[in-house]
Amino acid sequence: MFVGAFLLAAAVISWGTGLMMSPHGQTSGHSGVDHVRTVIVVYVRNTAIGTLALAALSAWLLFPTRRPRSPVRDWLLIGLLALLAASSLYQLWWLRSVVS
Repeated sequence: MFVGAFLLAAAVISWGTGLMMSPHGQTSGHSGVDHVRTVIVVYVRNTAIGTLALAALSAWLLFPTRRPRSPVRDWLLIGLLALLAASSLYQLWWLRSVVS
């Protein structure tokens, strides 16, 4: 349970960092910044994939076969994991539509 919670915290930190670095809605009118675009796209893509992997691993560790009965905790964890997965998948989809 401790390792699952630790990995979930790492997933949230990774997700937040990738979300803050994401250039959603920003257009650069300045010339000479195109070389940075590829670096940001690769970084955001890798962060989204890493967040999905960390969230999946933490979900596997946080929901063992025998666990105490606490439906509120379970529903909060499921909601947080769903938010992480959905927003990471959206970022991957968004990057594919922007770059292509």
